[in-house]
Amino acid sequence: MNDNDIILKVDEKPAPSQWFGLSFQHLFAMFGSTVLVPILVGINPAIALLSSGLGTLAHMSVTKFKVPAYMGSSFAYIGAMTLLMKNGGMPAIAQGAMTGGLVYLIVALIVKFAGKGWIDKVLPPIVVGPIVMVIGLSLAPTAINDAMYTDVANLKGYSLAYIIIALITVLSIVIYSIYGKGFLSVVPILLGIITGYVAALIIGKITGMNIVSFTGISHAKWLTIPPMEIPFANYKWAFYPSAILTMAPIAFVTMTEHFGHIMVLNSLTKKDYFKEPGLEKTLAGDGAAQIIAGFLGAPPVTSYGENIGVMAITKIHSIYVIAGAAVLAVIVSFIGKITALLQSIPAPVIGGASIALFGVIAASGLKILVENKVNFDIKRNLLISSVVLVIGIGGMIINITQNLQISSVAIATILGIVLNLVLPKETQEV
Repeated sequence: MNDNDIILKVDEKPAPSQWFGLSFQHLFAMFGSTVLVPILVGINPAIALLSSGLGTLAHMSVTKFKVPAYMGSSFAYIGAMTLLMKNGGMPAIAQGAMTGGLVYLIVALIVKFAGKGWIDKVLPPIVVGPIVMVIGLSLAPTAINDAMYTDVANLKGYSLAYIIIALITVLSIVIYSIYGKGFLSVVPILLGIITGYVAALIIGKITGMNIVSFTGISHAKWLTIPPMEIPFANYKWAFYPSAILTMAPIAFVTMTEHFGHIMVLNSLTKKDYFKEPGLEKTLAGDGAAQIIAGFLGAPPVTSYGENIGVMAITKIHSIYVIAGAAVLAVIVSFIGKITALLQSIPAPVIGGASIALFGVIAASGLKILVENKVNFDIKRNLLISSVVLVIGIGGMIINITQNLQISSVAIATILGIVLNLVLPKETQEV
């Protein structure tokens, strides 16, 4: 991608008439995953929307408004949060989340004083490309499951109607992206979701399936205050060592995913965020966002691949658009009707949109390899990429304890870095 291919660069403002639509598109993209995490754990999704918006604005402030990254609820902590909810409730989860944020800040300080010269050595294109591909492709099952099953949690209830809705959604996004003119060409995700929503209503009517439910909308109030759980205000503070020991180590796992997301953003925007504003700033931004989430009683947050996918498809990288999405998330968290409307978006529509978003992320990794002319006739390059791709996409996990799990993306990232450092820089060809 050349600079002239980018419609809006990071520091460029959209036209006032387009700003709302572009930002709302990002809100839609992150919504499904952000509200799913608290629902699975037993936390009100409105507070997750509030923390995602405030966390994103905090991340932008720390990174000097130079990194177009959106913060959303992290899936990595679900197991730990589920256990802590039973044994300590929200106060325990909050303490664990804030501790994880402190871990980010400590690592950021270490990075600051250790320097930045090691980044290019540790993360060359042969490592970065496959890792970026893994980030996109490892999310593929999530998209496909949403598109196929009426009971996603248990992978039951295969539905042809769901598949049709998902395909209508993803094909609509493709058509709007390729053939859309003017403003239509820069909001394909938003238009695709609207098209999919209408299709879900029609197909539900034809088949008699209850695909879209308006019950939540009719019962919701217009204005509500998200149910915040603030220490000393809503509950008495207590020390939860089990929460700290359970959740703090997971921060190191999500950090590896953070590195991968920054790599994708580097490729998309043609910038080097590892050097400017610096990895210490991006880590500190994530840490600050996570501390805010814990303080409010929300799930821990992390940077979101879904929103990176939106930027890749639309070629709009404006920090102002991301900030607008963050402000909208905060506003929506206080409007019960809108929150309920967004929650009514059926799973196959989210799945269809995710197919496009996750696929574009994976293709961005391939693009890195092509642009840097990585030679796969060289054995070390072939082996590094092979190990990273199979482990990352295959879903290998390492269970350190019952509640601490290292994800496939983290394992693939670590192995890719290690293999690149230890294998000889030979030129022997296959």
